[in-house]
Amino acid sequence: MTKSKNGGISLDGVRVLIVEDDPLLLLDLELTLAGAGAVVVGLCQTLDEALRRSNPIDPIDFAVAVLDFRLGDETASAVAHCLEDRGVPFVFYTGQARHEPSLAEWRHCPIVEKPSPPQALISAVKAALPH
Repeated sequence: MTKSKNGGISLDGVRVLIVEDDPLLLLDLELTLAGAGAVVVGLCQTLDEALRRSNPIDPIDFAVAVLDFRLGDETASAVAHCLEDRGVPFVFYTGQARHEPSLAEWRHCPIVEKPSPPQALISAVKAALPH
């Protein structure tokens, strides 16, 4: 893995879509990933927004997505299915515990539980990328 200037893992030039319904966490995720060198190409706060951005008919170009699992009363499962169908890797960054029944179908995917150190998320994003 490449190291960034600050000694952490680098995501230099990796295009990332972020889906997070909490505006402060969304900003924090953007700053964290951009600080590791990623190019944040989309910020989504709702399921509808995220589905539009990940639509295979008219998608924005990104290499990986970071998805909050709970988006208000909904989950990001529909977005995750869309990304899986397109072959786009993603990481769940969620307050849900890994063993929660609602996450059962996604246990094979990278799940980073909130809160976590920034390096844990950056490492998970780097590991999700094709090698």
